[in-house]
Formats: sequence, structure tokens, C-alpha cells
Amino acid sequence: MPRKSNEPERQCLVTRQSLSKTEMIRFVLAPDDQVVPDLKMRLPGRGVWVTADRKILEEAVSKGLFARGFKSKTQDCMHLPDLVESQLRQHALSALSMTRKAGQIVTGFAKVEATIAQSPLLGLLHAADAAQDGQKKLAQALRRRFGSDHSIPVIRLFSADAMSKALGQGNVIHAALTAGSASHGFLKQAQMFEAFVADDIEFSDRGSDSAGSGRASDEATEGNDRK
Repeated sequence: MPRKSNEPERQCLVTRQSLSKTEMIRFVLAPDDQVVPDLKMRLPGRGVWVTADRKILEEAVSKGLFARGFKSKTQDCMHLPDLVESQLRQHALSALSMTRKAGQIVTGFAKVEATIAQSPLLGLLHAADAAQDGQKKLAQALRRRFGSDHSIPVIRLFSADAMSKALGQGNVIHAALTAGSASHGFLKQAQMFEAFVADDIEFSDRGSDSAGSGRASDEATEGNDRK
């Protein structure tokens, strides 16, 4: 039986599968024949939709499917996968900044551990270059409270440097998202970015200003991380 959903659906240019708009990326054709990603789904003109997956977008580019979808010639699209990835990453980091402005994020190992123990919790962030010891201790805290360390989303997409810049703090390694619309907004953006680059995620921050050569140690940075 077809699944029932209240979300508007669109058909993917590549797979021909119909999915919720929240799982897809809209593209429009600019007057100069450039294919433009419309992540906010607001640009005027006819849209073409592609599943939010880098490999599927790469297939659309390599097979020249945008010209077919728009029924018009297009300029070279080889840059689109990198452009979309960069934009999704920036949208997620901008949403992370909003959680700080809304007072819906707690940083620093001790404060995060305390938040896990007693506060309304929507998600947990670890720097992609965080040491394993701190992640394991916070996973234990999640198990103590919820019975599982998979009970809430755990985001490991961004380096400590990228998280610190987004939050305007130094040496952010761990953070907890508390209840609120800004936290929900960040999780939505982060999960879309994660879905797009899923096959490429290892413990690295793609597009980071500084490619971490090792793990950020909780012991080495604990003093600043608690700020």
C-alpha cells in the first residue's frame, strides 16, 4: 500500500521516486541557464527536484538530466554537488548559531553531563574530532537516563573549530540541545546535511576551515570547553 503522508511530495529527477519535499532539494533555472539550488524552496520559476543525496545529485549531473528536466539547455552543472554540500553545511552551522541566541544549547563536558541527567533534551553534539573518552562517558550518561544511548539524535558532523565559530566560543567539543524551536530547526538542517553526505562521513568535517589532524582531547581542552 502507498504510504500516507501529510507532507507534499515531489518526484526525484533521477530515481523517479516520490518523496516528501523535506527529503529533497529543489533546483531552478536562472535566466543565464545556470541551474541554481533552492534550499529554502522560495525562488520563482519551475522547480526540478532531486533526492537530498550527493551520489544521486552526481548522477543527475553526469547524465545531463537537468536539461531534460527543465526541457532547456543548461550551463555546466559539475559544480553542483560541491555547491549544495557547502550550502547545506552553512545552513546547519547558521542554525546552530541560532540555538545559542535562543539559549537552547549547553556547552562544556560537565554542563552537558548535568543537562543529560535532568533537563529536557533534544540532541547531543560531539565535535567530529573529539576524543573517544568524552563521547563514551556521555553515552553512559544517556544510558543511565534513557536506558539507551540511541534515544536522541547524536550529531558528529562538525569539527571543534567549526562548532566554536558557530557558537562564538572557544574549544567547543560537546554540546547539548535543550527543548525549543531553534533546536528543532538545527536538527532538521543537520540531519539533511548528514543525509546528503552520509556515505562520506568518517570523523572529518568536510569543508572545515581547519582539517583536524587528530582528535580533540577532552582532558586537554576541558577548561575552555566548560565556558
